[in-house]
Amino acid sequence: MERSLLEPLSTGGRTTERFVLRPFRRRDADALYRAVAASRTELSAYLPWAARAYTRASAVVFIRESMRSWRDSKAYDFTVRRPEEPGRHLGNVSIWHLSRTYRSGEIGYWTRTDETGLGIATEAARAALRIGFVDLGMHRLILRIAVGNASSERVAQKLGFTQEGVLREAIEVGGRWMDHSLWSLLDHEYRRARRRRPSFRS
Repeated sequence: MERSLLEPLSTGGRTTERFVLRPFRRRDADALYRAVAASRTELSAYLPWAARAYTRASAVVFIRESMRSWRDSKAYDFTVRRPEEPGRHLGNVSIWHLSRTYRSGEIGYWTRTDETGLGIATEAARAALRIGFVDLGMHRLILRIAVGNASSERVAQKLGFTQEGVLREAIEVGGRWMDHSLWSLLDHEYRRARRRRPSFRS
């Protein structure tokens, strides 16, 4: 049964075939900072928060704001971990509301550089889709991807998103305005994919 949009989302962890997704805790600051520091070159090319100076204090602020957003039922950030390596932060996946009236939301994700190419973002984002469409009862989810970020575009394609167009100079990253491609997935498309592909159910 789908939950009401007004009910708080459970803070319990979610498991996929290979990973555990859970809300951030205060003690995750060091692991988050290390993952970002090891990936700054790649992340800073596409993500505005990574293009700025990123310190351990930045990680602390992010986690504090993430916990507040979760309590306010505005946005839900997950740290992605392997069960056998609970202290190693593999990346983030997030989902947030755009319009409760029209049941629309957005997801985002990133993977640390030394773990890319292993399908982590796809598996974690697929779990986020389930949260969005099943737990949160959303009708439409979007992705905004910086033009040129081919790896993120491949994830969107694997998840069944449709590219709708390009948002010109949508976000400023490192002092330059970047175009972003806009992708969307609808609830009936998600459910159809789940029926056809058992592997889509994680």
